[in-house]
Amino acid sequence: MNKRQSSLETTILIIELLKRIPKSWWITAQQLKQQLAEIGLDRDIHTIQRHMKSLVESSHFPIDMNNRSKPYGYRWSQQAVGFTVNALSIQESLILQMAHKTLKNLLPSSLMDSMSGFFEEANRNISHAQDPAKEIQWLSKVVVAPETQPLLPPELQPDVFNEVSGALYNNYWLDIAYRNAGGEVKEKTVMPLGLAQQGPRLYLVCRFQGYDDERNLAMHRMLFARSTSMTFERPEGFDLKQYSKEARFTFGEGRKVKLSFRIRKDAGLHILESRISEDQTYREHEDCYEISATVVESRQLQWWLNSFGEDAWAIDCQSIEAVVA
Repeated sequence: MNKRQSSLETTILIIELLKRIPKSWWITAQQLKQQLAEIGLDRDIHTIQRHMKSLVESSHFPIDMNNRSKPYGYRWSQQAVGFTVNALSIQESLILQMAHKTLKNLLPSSLMDSMSGFFEEANRNISHAQDPAKEIQWLSKVVVAPETQPLLPPELQPDVFNEVSGALYNNYWLDIAYRNAGGEVKEKTVMPLGLAQQGPRLYLVCRFQGYDDERNLAMHRMLFARSTSMTFERPEGFDLKQYSKEARFTFGEGRKVKLSFRIRKDAGLHILESRISEDQTYREHEDCYEISATVVESRQLQWWLNSFGEDAWAIDCQSIEAVVA
């Protein structure tokens, strides 16, 4: 390799390092090494550490180093604007701003923080645009309307989401202190398996150490969370999407039933338009619809049926096993 090629490869490595330094959290040299390896830049840890030391000591880049404990962490200084190669267009800024609102509680905090520079640039582009572009007006032209009584999201303890999402992302065991619905505080070590947002609330799906069943823990009831450095193998049979389909977040246990009921036409028309299952069928009578569908039994299903009051009647739920028999 000639000197020019070596200098070019070093420059590319430095650029990729700068792109991966977050602003709101600490990243280690090992984490940077792993991220670079994913794009084909496989370098030994000593090379990464050497370059990071040079960047911290350089007056050109406001990068902080946390050397209070090993492994050392790196991040942009709070006053820094971060590092980007290309400027975002107004269209890209709009998409990023909308994505940030939607994804901020569903992606690992490490990933969201690593994108903080892009989000901040998007906000600057939109707020400092010279003309009232149609792209900017779009933000005031779309809204997600609540289907039920809107509730404000409960407050999370500081750093809880960062620790939980970090442990979930890295497959690390998680130490928590949790206050249950009865007010009792318990300290547990849990295996984080997934996050679910249900309305304004955020839930962690996990397994307690020593158990093989899943639990749902409300994030706002966590008084403390700390990611450990102990890794675990994710259970092969666990599927978060299937877990959700089984109504585990709506007080169900995955038991399917054959539901049938009658409902007045003015109250039930929307159920014909937005079906409650793929196999839903209906018969039209003079004053009502008779609806049948296979659904997962849950407390939320019961609440939904009760919400119709006297507009729904002849409600019957039979287990699938009973129907087959």
